[in-house]
Amino acid sequence: MIEIHPTARISPLADIEDSVRGTKIVIGAYSVIDSFCKIKPAGGSGDVIIGENVVVNSGCVIYSGNGVEIMSDAAIAANCVFAPVNHQYKNASMPIREQGFAPSKGGILIEQDVWIGAGCVFLDGAIVRRGCVIGAMSLVNKDTQSLGVYAGNPAIMTGLRE
Repeated sequence: MIEIHPTARISPLADIEDSVRGTKIVIGAYSVIDSFCKIKPAGGSGDVIIGENVVVNSGCVIYSGNGVEIMSDAAIAANCVFAPVNHQYKNASMPIREQGFAPSKGGILIEQDVWIGAGCVFLDGAIVRRGCVIGAMSLVNKDTQSLGVYAGNPAIMTGLRE
């Protein structure tokens, strides 16, 4: 089920797939989904919830997996990936694609007033707290501190907003 607020702006070049398993995709008021963004229900039954006044720039990919919530006033630069799911892989006698998915680490949560630089990757269990800045090309796979500035692979805190 796809719910797009009437004031949201979705590029005609964005690709938002409807779910065959009941995953909800919600895009809030005044949010923008730019061209070549992909929102895909895959890898689990979690929902994708995008709050109000969120900008998702060109080329971003959001998989539903174990769930993605992006709260209000987030700014997401181009080519970011949100992948809240992990494949099982330990059984070497079986193809990885046949092993299913690992237990959830809680999905991905992006709190309010966050700025995410270009090319960042967010994995299952990532939590970006209120007011954080995530530097370009960072990989986030755990919890962050409110108002923290993070960069790197994996992302580490390099400072605090004042």
